[in-house]
Amino acid sequence: MRRFSFAVIGIALTALVTTSAFAASGPAPSNSLDALLSRVKAQGEGEPAQFAKHRAAFAAASAEEQQAMMERAQAALEKLEATSAQISRQFSKNELEIGALTNKLNEKAGALKLSGVFSVARQTAADVASVLQGSLIASQLQPPQGEAGRLAFLYALAAGGESSAATTAQLDRLWYEMQRAMTAQGQVVRYQAPVVQADGTSAIQSVLRIGPFTATSEGRFLKYMPELHTLSVLPQPLPEEFRERLFGFLAATKGYAPVVADPSQGVLLGLYVDRPTWLERIKLGQEVGYVIIAIGIIGAVVFLMQLVRLVAVRLAVGKQLEELDNPKSNNPLGRVLLAFKGDPDRIEEDADLAELRITEAVLREEPKLNRFQAFLRLAVAAGPLLGLIGTVIGMIITFQTITETGSADPRLMATGIGQAMIATVLGLGIAIPLLFANALLSSLSQTVVQILDKQSAGMLAERIERQRYA
Repeated sequence: MRRFSFAVIGIALTALVTTSAFAASGPAPSNSLDALLSRVKAQGEGEPAQFAKHRAAFAAASAEEQQAMMERAQAALEKLEATSAQISRQFSKNELEIGALTNKLNEKAGALKLSGVFSVARQTAADVASVLQGSLIASQLQPPQGEAGRLAFLYALAAGGESSAATTAQLDRLWYEMQRAMTAQGQVVRYQAPVVQADGTSAIQSVLRIGPFTATSEGRFLKYMPELHTLSVLPQPLPEEFRERLFGFLAATKGYAPVVADPSQGVLLGLYVDRPTWLERIKLGQEVGYVIIAIGIIGAVVFLMQLVRLVAVRLAVGKQLEELDNPKSNNPLGRVLLAFKGDPDRIEEDADLAELRITEAVLREEPKLNRFQAFLRLAVAAGPLLGLIGTVIGMIITFQTITETGSADPRLMATGIGQAMIATVLGLGIAIPLLFANALLSSLSQTVVQILDKQSAGMLAERIERQRYA
């Protein structure tokens, strides 16, 4: 009996020491299971030594002390048993409450699923994510540290299965992200963000965002790269009129100011920058384009030369009309008048001979007045024909590309089609202006010829009248 009591006391004291050790150490964190296992192992290894220590202390005590120790151990054991029973009852009660709450949650989640709330939320998340994928507002609205970005959150919510219910926090954040995007679209703000430079390096710069349309930094337009979630400088500067509008917008302090807005977040501006220049387009026309341009340049040069000459002739003829009695040889009308008068020592009285002499003088002046007009008419006719040749060559290149690749990829056919269209444009581009140029030269020359015919007819009529009444 004494040995049994001694064993019970040792076990009770060991339990008290173990319980005190665990109570002193506090509850182990949920993520430190390895530490808890090590602690349990160490305490289990130390229990025999503690049991022997308590046994020796009990054996060395007197009978009264042993009885007191027995009573204390028995009271501690009863207290521990009562605490264990209370915890067991509380655990069972909690199990029942958890089961009831789980049933209520499942009932409410089922009602929400039947009403389509979760389906609508997932579909809305997918739609919002697709809209915000390329929005440059993402360069400003960075997620807090340790929190998933808005696109990652939206895609995760949209990918949820039908069996899983969206939480209240997810629904709240979905509403918040939608509201934040709508609010940011109506703002013109300046913020610091990384910008990829033309040489590929990234630098933190001050960025001006104009709604969801345009972003600028240091007077340069930026393009948003959704795959990298960052802004980049356009490879080439935009036209000066775009920059002037931007500087005017930056300088505005009140009222409304025009500015370049790109609803595609920089894609249209990038396409505008990638447009080929006129020299690049001309190179695309190749040899046929060069020939057409050469003909156009020659036509323009001869047109300007003949235009200057005809204007000078027209002014000289106008002065001669004011001095018909004093003909000069520096203009066609003066030369016709001199030819009509002939040699003063031999006065021609025959009207037929006078008419022939006047006709000869006028015909001698007409080729000078109509000079280069035949070439211009030829250039007007040859321009579209040469453009047609370039069109046929471009289509041949296009069909050859289709035959070689076996596909009708527009990017592969762009070269041939571009050559065809450029040749056509160049042909019409020289034909139409030269057509108007030739019409202008023809009008000026015909005006001078009409003056010559009119004056020669008047002089002939005067000669015939003098002969009749002589």
